[in-house]
Amino acid sequence: MRLSEEGVAAHSPLVGPAEWDAYGEPPRPLPHTAAELAALIGLLTMPRSRIGTVVTGHSRDMASAEAAVAFGEAWEARGGTVLAVVDWPETAASWLRPARRMTAPAPDAWVIAAAPAGFVQLARRLRHSTDWEASRTYAFGALSDSRIPALAGPGVLHGLRGAGTDGGTWTVHGGWVTSSPARTSG
Repeated sequence: MRLSEEGVAAHSPLVGPAEWDAYGEPPRPLPHTAAELAALIGLLTMPRSRIGTVVTGHSRDMASAEAAVAFGEAWEARGGTVLAVVDWPETAASWLRPARRMTAPAPDAWVIAAAPAGFVQLARRLRHSTDWEASRTYAFGALSDSRIPALAGPGVLHGLRGAGTDGGTWTVHGGWVTSSPARTSG
């Protein structure tokens, strides 16, 4: 294990082969749904949320890129501001550049549309090298798999929340993903 300049153990953002073997790679993102987008906007606009500015991050697969565009359009149509849109590859030698681009604008919240493999590694770097907070981060359903907080490591994704394809919501508590079904009227 390497040490940072402060003498603290530094955590590599790279998920090792043994970790992928232990948990298996989560599935690729599917195209977002209207219910998922509406639920995500609903999470960000809950009473007393006071979220006006966001940074949107996405992996480079088509489903994630399209979800990020759809979110940005919907958010700005509601009067919100997208300060930056940051993308990243599924594999990288260093995750520091996208992590800094995600946090530099100092948004009220972050919105993520991503394939799990790249996001897990980016989240590690965000947590250990920036002032990013998982509890101020909202995501599409591709990240609602319980393997993701396990791969990210203890506490890295605690508080991350998002929307599922059916319009339900989910939250990361410790190493678990807890889902709530979509609300139905009636």
